[in-house]
Amino acid sequence: MAEVMSDGWTGTHVEKIKKKKKPPKRYWEETENTDRSQRPEEEQTKAGQNQNKSTVQEKSLKRKNEESLEKKDPFPGEAPIPHKQLQKFQRGKKCKVPAGAREKLKEAIAFSESMSEHAQKQAARYDLLLPEDAGFLEGDEDEDTNTISQDDIADAVDITSGSKYFNLHLSQFGPYRLDYSRTGRNLLVGGKKGHVACINWQTKDLMCEMNVMETVNDVKWLHTEAMFAVAQKRWLYIYDSKGVELHCVKKFNDVLRMQFLPYHFLLATASATGFLQYLDVSVGKEVAAICTKTGRLDVMAQNPHNAVIHLGHSNGTITLWSPNQKEPLVKMLCHRGAVRSLTVDKTGTYMVTSGLDRKLKVYDIRAFKPLHSCFLPAGASCLSLSQRGLLSAATGDIVQVYQNVLGSSPVSKPYMAHRLRGQIWGLAYCPFEDVLGIGHGEGFTSMIVPGAGEPNFDALDSNPYRSHKQRQEWEVKALLEKIQPELIGLDPGQLSKVDQASFEQKHKEQVEALGFDPLAKDKFKPRNKKKGRSSAGAIEKRKRKVAHEDQRDEIRQTVQERTEREKELKEKSKEKKLENKSTLDRFRK
Repeated sequence: MAEVMSDGWTGTHVEKIKKKKKPPKRYWEETENTDRSQRPEEEQTKAGQNQNKSTVQEKSLKRKNEESLEKKDPFPGEAPIPHKQLQKFQRGKKCKVPAGAREKLKEAIAFSESMSEHAQKQAARYDLLLPEDAGFLEGDEDEDTNTISQDDIADAVDITSGSKYFNLHLSQFGPYRLDYSRTGRNLLVGGKKGHVACINWQTKDLMCEMNVMETVNDVKWLHTEAMFAVAQKRWLYIYDSKGVELHCVKKFNDVLRMQFLPYHFLLATASATGFLQYLDVSVGKEVAAICTKTGRLDVMAQNPHNAVIHLGHSNGTITLWSPNQKEPLVKMLCHRGAVRSLTVDKTGTYMVTSGLDRKLKVYDIRAFKPLHSCFLPAGASCLSLSQRGLLSAATGDIVQVYQNVLGSSPVSKPYMAHRLRGQIWGLAYCPFEDVLGIGHGEGFTSMIVPGAGEPNFDALDSNPYRSHKQRQEWEVKALLEKIQPELIGLDPGQLSKVDQASFEQKHKEQVEALGFDPLAKDKFKPRNKKKGRSSAGAIEKRKRKVAHEDQRDEIRQTVQERTEREKELKEKSKEKKLENKSTLDRFRK
């Protein structure tokens, strides 16, 4: 048995365990609440590094947690724009930098191109935010839309849209011609027997009404709703919206048709004497008077894209005119008979014509070629195109509206049709409204045509809801931005190109401006010499020696040209002789 010792250890052998000596406490550990600032520099730096590491790790963990909570964008960057939508707002071809252009010109062209691309992209993006869509007419199964009457449409739509279909019974002074203002709120009506009236057709308020006691051939609004022009039997008259006569322009006599160019402030008139005249409304002066030499001018239309006037003639031709030339820009043979009516779409791409051969033709003005044509049994006396490309054709007392006419597809059955009481004399679509105005022998009819007007308007150009003050401000801005008539041409894109004048042109302009040639050589002045050598006779001899020096260069050039011509003639004669030689010529002596 093992004996238990008093010290608590078992066994016979008791080992003495030596206790390890503890190191002596340093002076900074003597007290528990000692300051860290009292430590040596090495220990202090080590402690600071450990603390920095811990704070960096904590921050990285927090960031990882936040990134895991946040969702990543699956479609980074700007949304792509469809190519078709960009083409809709394309601003023509890019301008080419001319060879040898300066750096300032290159920078200006590059800046303008970048700005136009930015504007194109912004317009394509904001096109999605346009609030209104175009209307349409859809029938039931096995039902043609041209069989739906205007009364049925007016009953089906809301009250405000239904009120756009109305009739004005004016059988005493008809037939009537009409014109809508650019904003689409005001209507101008002119009867053949002298009745003229201005109406706010939406509120049905009569602005003015009068009888000029003379035959009225045409009526046309000017740049604002405050002025309009009336082509009366003898002269052209201008009235204000209250019916007060402002001007009587006696230079414009026997006017049959009128067109107003809003961006140029020009009133173009076609007369029975065959004259095409332009009146500047802002100044009140005649800009141009052109004798077309084609007889009576009673068919007229304008191209809204380039402000070129289209005239139809009795020999089946259509001519295009600008005030800068006395001859037509283009002359096209369109029909076998006389041209009855024509119209051009707002993009200036397509032209629709009708003639006495009872054909309706669609032309591409860019190539001056017909796209397709169709035969109408009674022909079309009046044509009009809407902002959305709907074509209305008047045949007798019936109006037919066609859809999808512009393009390569042929003309199909009519989209809508409406019969009236009298013979149709005038057609016009109301801007920004699904309304077709018809002037006929029994008065005026407003017809509802769903999908005819542009649903979204540009308030800076023509705002239907503008106030009186806004109209005044717009008029001032339009006058400041007025385009000069010299810039009217077939291709308006040429205005953006740089015309590099040649050295000879610049030199001529400089001579005309200064009155003398700065590059001309000074006359020879002999120096004075001594010992009697500067007498009058000696000076004249020296002048004669130098007199023909200027002509020597010209004589040398003429001699060189003569020698070159003689060489060319000799070579040509040798070639002719070789061609005329036969195989028997070698036996000749």
